[in-house]
This record gives sequence, structure tokens and C-alpha cells, in this order.
Amino acid sequence: MAQTPYEVLGVKPDASADEIRKVYRKLAKQFHPDLNPGKPEAEARFKSISAAYDLLSDPDKRARYDRGEIDETGAERPPRGYYRGHAEGAQGWRYQPEGEMDLSDLEDLFAAFGSGGRGRRGEAGAGFRARGADRHFTLTVDFVTAATGGKQRLSLAPEEWLDVTIPAGVEDGQVLRLRGKGGPGFGGGTSGDALIEVHVAPHPLFRRDGDNVLIELPVSLAEAVLGARVSVPTVTGPVTMTIPKGSDTGRQLRLRGKGVQKKSPGDEIVTLKLFIGPSSDSELAAFLENWAAKHPFDPRHGMPRA
Repeated sequence: MAQTPYEVLGVKPDASADEIRKVYRKLAKQFHPDLNPGKPEAEARFKSISAAYDLLSDPDKRARYDRGEIDETGAERPPRGYYRGHAEGAQGWRYQPEGEMDLSDLEDLFAAFGSGGRGRRGEAGAGFRARGADRHFTLTVDFVTAATGGKQRLSLAPEEWLDVTIPAGVEDGQVLRLRGKGGPGFGGGTSGDALIEVHVAPHPLFRRDGDNVLIELPVSLAEAVLGARVSVPTVTGPVTMTIPKGSDTGRQLRLRGKGVQKKSPGDEIVTLKLFIGPSSDSELAAFLENWAAKHPFDPRHGMPRA
């Protein structure tokens, strides 16, 4: 039996939105594929965590899930059957859930009104064709898949699966149409379509700005002052980037073509974030005291007073 989204995240059904957000961020960092290279079980866990958070972080979807209207994948659950319609319906109509009609009953209906009113069952509904109904689903994909494209399996119903092609650059809330994957047609009519609303799970490292991907990169004091070549995560895998000498925190560097992988790929914008390391380093403190005395510098010079 599939785990509920609450069980996946390890929270109670009455957990607040803040509790769910904090737990998700902790788990996403723990199981993120970039931090667990070569561990497919961590990647699978990350995907299930992201899917659970996508459902529970949306108040409307969470409420619908709690009411039993959608399942843990966000797919619509079939309506519950009520058999009141049999007792209230015309004599001879089949025993069936309220709001549904057996297609064979349509044959009786067309037999009564079609073919000159002869009512011959063999001619019932002759020439009548109807397109099948569209089916609506939701699918959560991870940030990297949305940026680079790929395939993801969608549960349509118990024991019914569909491999969905995710185009590179798909956006949160975008609807994909899979022709012919909806309800069956009547009388030889074409099948309806599957309409899949895509939701992109948040990423612990990356954010999206148009076709660009944004990331904050921690750098040490030595790397910022002396320059360095460091490994940087991207949606297509880690790359080596040069940090120029004398880089300040907040400096932005651009990795061309490492953003959203559309026909014309975007860039990755890397913002440097300086970390000085252990503050109890007496040798560094002594050096800076001596250096600062000889090189006076006010980084707030010219800043207007409040």
C-alpha cells in the first residue's frame, strides 16, 4: 500500500504549513541527488519527498486529498457510487452509480427514438459517434527534470501507468496534452485526451528566473582573496568554475548554457557567498589586525545615514 504524503515526510496529518516546509527542506538537503552521487535510492527518496511536499504545500490540493478526492499522486479518485438513482429511475434501467450511464442504456435510448421509432436494438444509435471525455491529472516533477527534460511515470488508475515525456523548460502549472489517452469514444468515436497539469518541486540549491538558473555558492576567505577553481552544481551536472582574485561576497558569475536546457539554453547565474570559517582562528585574527592597521578601508564610505 502506498505511503501517504504525511508518512513520506514523517509529519502528522494536522501539521502546520510551517512544520511541513521545515521538514521538507531538511529532507531535501539530506537526500538530494547532487549530495548523494551514485545512490539511486537517495534519488528515489528525494522524488517521493518532493511529490509529497508539492501536494501538502498547496492548501487546495491538501484539502482535496484529505477529503479523498485525489490520491497521493494528485490524480482524481473515481467518484463514490450511490445507488439512489436506481430506485428513482425509470423501470428497466440498469442498477448503477448516480451520475453515470451505462453505454448499453444509450442503445435502448437510441432504439426508442432512432430508426423511425422501430426500436430495433440492432439499429440502435446507427451513425451516432461521440468523442471520449478528457481525463485530468496532476504530475509533480523535480526541478532538474523540468529544466532538462526527461520521462516520468504517471499513475492513471490502479495498475494503469503512463510514461510522460517532460519537455525541457516546462513551467510550474503548465498543462501537457497527451492525445488519445483520455476516455474511450462511443460508436467508433475518437478517444479523449489526457490533460496533465505539471507542478515543479522546489530545489534546495537552484531557483529559476526565466530560462536562467540561479544558485548561491559558498566560498572561503582564501578562495575569494586568492582566487580558485571550484566545482559548481548545475542542472546538467557539476562543472569547474574559476573564481577571480579579490571577489567580494555577492559577486555574480555566469556559466553560459548551463541554465534551462531549451533549444536556446539559458545560463546559470552563480552568486558568491563568503564564509570566513572558524572565528576562533587566532593566527588569522592576528594577521588581520596587523594588515588592517596598514590598509585602512571603510566599506561603508559614502553610504547615506538613516
